[in-house]
Amino acid sequence: MTTTDADLGVIGVVDAVTARLRTRILSGDIRSGAPLTEAAVSMAYGVARPSAKAAIEQLVASGLLARTAHRSARVVGIDPETVRDVYRTRARLESAALRELALSRTVPASAVAANEEIAAMPPGPDAATVDPDLRFHTALIDALESERTGRMYRSVIDEVRLCMAQVQGRQLLDASAIAEQHAGILDAVAGGDGERAAELLHAHLSAAEQRLVEALGAR
Repeated sequence: MTTTDADLGVIGVVDAVTARLRTRILSGDIRSGAPLTEAAVSMAYGVARPSAKAAIEQLVASGLLARTAHRSARVVGIDPETVRDVYRTRARLESAALRELALSRTVPASAVAANEEIAAMPPGPDAATVDPDLRFHTALIDALESERTGRMYRSVIDEVRLCMAQVQGRQLLDASAIAEQHAGILDAVAGGDGERAAELLHAHLSAAEQRLVEALGAR
């Protein structure tokens, strides 16, 4: 079923098409390096070219698509340098959040709930960990109740999800190990030890970063 401008209004159509394209990119249905033209999006979703262009531009802004001068937008390729930059950006933001949360020993309930969901999964790698894992980390940022910090974090969230999907797609992370590492981070926050929480976070993210970089290098 197509989504038309007349059905939802231009803004609603753009958001709907953007969401569908994002899902396809993050699932791997649209592969890295694949071109995404306004004409193709317009035809695939039955929307006007301006709406297709706006959806593409939203994905460019979120980092899932890249566009060079006079060329079609393409799905961003995940290479080692991209992985390092994305994960280290996460580490900077999240470690600062953990130090601040530890001052008041604030353990976000939503982070606990997300980690319990991961811990309940069968042992072994599972792509289903991606959503609760991302919710766990986002909860740390959201607990600061800072609109601007949240906006900064979400500016890289799609790239984070794409990298995480790549990690899980190569069966590199174990659900029980993720849950155990998350629990250690929360315990440090609850104990008021922000530096320990930040150290555990860096080890947690560095391990995922390194495994993905190694897998990409072996392709």
